[in-house]
Amino acid sequence: MNRWWRLFRHRWMDPGDSRRAVPDDMAERLAARVRASEARHTGEVRLLVEAGLPTSYVLRVHNDAALAAVVRERALAWFGRLRLWDTEHNNGVLIYLLLAENAIEFVADRGLARHVPPSAWQAIVDRLGTRLRAGEVEDGLTQALEEVSALLVMHCPAGPGVPAHNELPDEVLRV
Repeated sequence: MNRWWRLFRHRWMDPGDSRRAVPDDMAERLAARVRASEARHTGEVRLLVEAGLPTSYVLRVHNDAALAAVVRERALAWFGRLRLWDTEHNNGVLIYLLLAENAIEFVADRGLARHVPPSAWQAIVDRLGTRLRAGEVEDGLTQALEEVSALLVMHCPAGPGVPAHNELPDEVLRV
């Protein structure tokens, strides 16, 4: 893709695009699903929809491999910024959508990542991508949240002696 067109697309998009992709009513329903999920395990789940990348990221994209690396780097930066790495049991999960590139990235902290192979995460990403391309944003995100929750319940369940408590906000971030 033309580098200048990519830069224009990322600069053109803004948080309003994220709010249109995930309107307030949908964001509230998704946040309620995150809360319900977190009552069943000790993990923390955050959902972030970003319209476009900062220019410094876009200028480093020269091919598809570089794009994948930049999207991963940006998701990791948000993971740290949102303090998902700082949860008590090190089992936070970020579901990151980058609208300008139609890209999806999942970042799981070490407490969960050591139990779940990359292929399992990729399968969830692939199913979410299929739903998003079909225009089923809420259904796709709901399904992804359910699948992430199932992994967290399996590997990081709440229970006697290990209660679930909410360490981080549940709202969907739209930036």
